[in-house]
Amino acid sequence: MRTREDILDELLVLRTQSGDVASLEMLASRWHPKLLRHAIYLTGEREGGADVAQDAWVAIVRGLRRLQDPARFRAWAYKIVTRKSSDWIRSRVRRRRLNDRAASEPTPTTTGSSEVTEAIDQIRSVMAELPADRQALLAMFYVEGMTVGEISEALSIPRGTVKSRLFHARNILRASLEEQS
Repeated sequence: MRTREDILDELLVLRTQSGDVASLEMLASRWHPKLLRHAIYLTGEREGGADVAQDAWVAIVRGLRRLQDPARFRAWAYKIVTRKSSDWIRSRVRRRRLNDRAASEPTPTTTGSSEVTEAIDQIRSVMAELPADRQALLAMFYVEGMTVGEISEALSIPRGTVKSRLFHARNILRASLEEQS
């Protein structure tokens, strides 16, 4: 049995789909606390839950016009928050693993000659000048040994974009290293 609250939510969804900004604001004010609580529960963190809820609202606003049955808003919104929470948790686990690996790897000074150490230091200094996304891409490919497909999945970008960014980052590295030689 539908309650008055259910009917109000359906009306707000329909009005929002028609472009009524005030209805969107009312829908958000009614649902944000519930979705935030769900996100905090799933992530186990208040700050993480807030980030997830914010990302979820972006997805909700973008996809609301495609929601065909306004009565399904609650389930649809919770599904989005659940999916965004899973993405956030996966990202957090990935970051933790990378940090653990980086911390456990030996430093170049303990494993190689001074020439190798100098070359590595030179590469690191050139890499530090690259944008952060290119540094991460090169580290994933060369340090972590990830495939183009794995990087594509991890960064949620097409394989062709990964290949293109790797190509350009290598060229920048090569040119900078040649200049220093």
